[in-house]
Parts: sequence; C-alpha cells; structure tokens
Amino acid sequence: MRVVTWNVNSAKQRMARLLPWLDQRAPDVVCLQETKLADDAFVALLGDALAERGYQAAVHGEGRWNGVAVLSRVGLDDVVTGLAGAPGFPHPEARAVAATCGGVRVYSVYVPNGREPGSDHYHYKLRWLAALEDAVAREGDDVVVCGDINIAPADADVFDPAAFAGHTHVTGPERDALARLQALGLRDVVRDRWPDERVFTFWDYRAGMFHQDLGMRIDLVLASAPVAGRVRAAWVDRHARKGTGPSDHAPVVVDLDTAPDGDIGPVVPPPSAPRARRAAGVPR
Repeated sequence: MRVVTWNVNSAKQRMARLLPWLDQRAPDVVCLQETKLADDAFVALLGDALAERGYQAAVHGEGRWNGVAVLSRVGLDDVVTGLAGAPGFPHPEARAVAATCGGVRVYSVYVPNGREPGSDHYHYKLRWLAALEDAVAREGDDVVVCGDINIAPADADVFDPAAFAGHTHVTGPERDALARLQALGLRDVVRDRWPDERVFTFWDYRAGMFHQDLGMRIDLVLASAPVAGRVRAAWVDRHARKGTGPSDHAPVVVDLDTAPDGDIGPVVPPPSAPRARRAAGVPR
C-alpha cells in the first residue's frame, strides 16, 4: 500500500498537477491539506476524475482557507471530520479528517501555523495539537498521522537553524507537543529510514529557495509500530515541486509491504544545488 501526504496549497490551482501525479505514482491512499475548497466544491471539481481513477474521497473543507481530504482506493470507512474538543480560531476550522483505509486508521491533518511565538494563534496551535494527541490516543494499534504538521522536528530539518531563531515551527513548546504525540508510539518514518540525510518537504516560493534547497521538513508521516514495521520505502517526491504552478510543498511517499520503485533514496530527484545561507523561509 502506497500512502502519500501532500499540502497542495489549493486543490483548484493544483488540479492540473495533482491528477497526472496520481496517474504517475499510483498511490493507494492520499492525504491532502490546504485544499481551500468547501466540500461540495471539492466534489464538483474533482469527484468524477477521482472516481475514474478508483478513488473514494473523504473531505472536510471550507472556502478559501484550510481544508483536508483522504483519497483511497483500498476502502474508506468510519470517516470522522474534525477533532473532538479541538479549539477554534475563533470557530472550528477544517484541519483534520480521519478514515480507515486498507485496515489502517489514517489521519490527514493541517496543523495551524502559529504565526508568531506567543501570539493567540500560536497558543491555538498548541491547544489544537493537544486535541490531536487526545484523538490519536483513542485509536487502535494500526494508525498513521499524515500531514502538514507545521513543525520541523529538529534543527536538521531546516536549512539553517540560525535563520529560524525567533520564528514558529522550531520553538521548544511546538517540538514538545510533537514529541508528546510521537510518545503515543508513532514513528517519524522518513527520519527513521534516513537519519542523517538532508530531507526537506517545503520551500518558500521566493526566487532561488527551491533550487538552492533552502527548505524545511514540516510534512510528516507518523506511524504506529505495526505500520512503521511495514515500511519498505519512504521518500519525498521533489519532482512534484518543479515546473509550472507547483505547490510550495512536495509529496511525501511511504510504501508499505512492497516498494514498487525500490528503496530509492530519501529525495527523488536529488536537490538542484543545495547550500545553506541565512534567510528566513517560514511558511505563513
């Protein structure tokens, strides 16, 4: 089973990239974030094209902002939208959807950004992460949390730690919240498989950031031990970030049980010209 997470930064804007990518990579389960479409608009735009490819869709969206989805061609059962007890800002936002796909409980989540350390949105982010932790703690043994977590787990997950000092995504409370979620038994499968490699999933749109590989790793696949033990490949499809009209995020691909493309490395294809320099590149 091939499981993917991808912040598409507008399903409407990325439709011409998403559908050919599904045909190329043939994922079985796809977790999308930042769809920026209400549920009926998502179905009207993509429903037929997805059905033709064998996908069912569980969506939880709103117009203009946020929005998440789970696409599956291995079953889609027990769909739950939102998180019980999650805070709003000020109202609940479309940031989580869960479904059982191929016997695995799958969460697609778009964690709040946090904006500025100490801000109201930052505290909202921490409360939201606590609600996610509570939800996952109630699940069974086979669970995977996929999404734009908006936290770089360690300094190795940003191109230059000094450039991010004083910004969100790297602060102690955020990383502590992520650590508590992982303490439920979830493994960061990409980092587990590639502990010492330079791996990013997000690059700011500003000129040169992507081509110089000045990015962050904030899109994660966190799997319980039984699921993590099935991982045969885990990689970032950097090719999907290239070309015309890409998202600022690349898909993260995890293969369970079999690896159709082989164990091909942490990033496909490799970075264009990686280097480090001091420049803020925190998503907003």
